[in-house]
Amino acid sequence: TSSVEDRWRLHLFPFFRNRKATDVTTDMVRRYIKLRAEQSAKPATINRELAILKRSFNLARRSTPPKMKVVPYIPMMKENNTRTGFLTDEEYSKLAAECAKEGLWMRAMLAVAYNYGWRRGELLGLRVRQIDLPARTIRLEVGTTKNKAGRMVKMTQEVGTLLTACIVGKNKDDYVFTREGNQPVKDFRKSWHSVCVRVGVGQFVCFDCDLPVVKGEEKCFCGSRKRKYCGLMVHDLRRTGARNLRRLGIAESVAMKITGHKTANVFKRYDIVDESDLADAAARLDQKFGQTLGIIAENSTKNEAAARQTLTAPVLPN
Repeated sequence: TSSVEDRWRLHLFPFFRNRKATDVTTDMVRRYIKLRAEQSAKPATINRELAILKRSFNLARRSTPPKMKVVPYIPMMKENNTRTGFLTDEEYSKLAAECAKEGLWMRAMLAVAYNYGWRRGELLGLRVRQIDLPARTIRLEVGTTKNKAGRMVKMTQEVGTLLTACIVGKNKDDYVFTREGNQPVKDFRKSWHSVCVRVGVGQFVCFDCDLPVVKGEEKCFCGSRKRKYCGLMVHDLRRTGARNLRRLGIAESVAMKITGHKTANVFKRYDIVDESDLADAAARLDQKFGQTLGIIAENSTKNEAAARQTLTAPVLPN
């Protein structure tokens, strides 16, 4: 892929060129890690680069005859970049309105991701033949998902209405999400960043100093003209979808079939509890037990207050 080629061309090749594969050692890899860290590369970025190097050595060892007899140990950096972001119900309503301004494709894609927690690639690869309007189902075909397993979901009213509009007049092999001229959507990061910034769930910051970029200004206070996006990511909708399914009380096994999580451990990493969840739990407890327990609690506090008043009251002389 282009990302692998870019990482090799920009970082790995300049460091390891003119070196034989058999000369690469663990110490040499550690020097590469130190160099990239000094260049402000994040641990996750360095690990992706090291993964390319490791894969290259393993392919050489597995060939017949083996091109490498010994593969050097390649240490990986500890990553601490687990995201915990998700979209609240109120934010979803605002984001949906802004996505609609970008186009029907983006509004519909948001709805599918929000309802089912599907991956970006699964959304972009969706074809008209996978939508069954009479049965109100969407089918992901075997081999098109990350874990290669197929799955099927029932459409909600919102998703059904939007997808019907998306596929009207299209052939069965056409893509569901298309721009003007029936061109399939491929990269929509720019549009996504734009709507998120307008809604307030994302912002542009200076690439060098991380300060928010002032709208209308060509460069930051530090003098840098480069900027980067920070905020809600498309993948956060996958986390949101898992959370919403849990909030609705859907069985974990069913929720995993909808989102496409293969193991419960991975699914639970997306299962986030926030303050509104805790408030909802408290409200439900109040609704079920609140009146009875509330009276008991009130009586208990009155009795306690009366007892304390008796104990602290001055004793009058006979």
